[in-house]
Amino acid sequence: MIVRSLSEIKNTKRDVRGECGNWTSRRLLLKEDGMGFSLHDTIIRAGTVTPIWYKNHLEAVYCIEGSGEIELVESGEKIPIEPGVMYALNDHDRHLLRAWQDMRLICVFNPALTGREDHDKDGAYPLMED
Repeated sequence: MIVRSLSEIKNTKRDVRGECGNWTSRRLLLKEDGMGFSLHDTIIRAGTVTPIWYKNHLEAVYCIEGSGEIELVESGEKIPIEPGVMYALNDHDRHLLRAWQDMRLICVFNPALTGREDHDKDGAYPLMED
């Protein structure tokens, strides 16, 4: 059984800040935990726009605090994000994530992240072995 608290992850190697400064991801479960997916408690900073294209991963996101929107790049469709809203990027959708307020999101990735990932020039996480 794996038990972790957010307080024990803060300020460790599992507390990852994006180089762009837009987000902080507390990585509760990673590839090394052997669950087949990773689980993250992520803060997206208010007033930021983050271009994302998870071409190597599938992601599901559940908002528990704050507000913003996701804009699908291909169609221009905008979806409001607020507490209680879940979205799943099941088609590797290229999107823009805008935060009106700090948003706290619970994110699940498949395949699991190793913990060192940051967005590349395309807004993707690279596939990492370990």
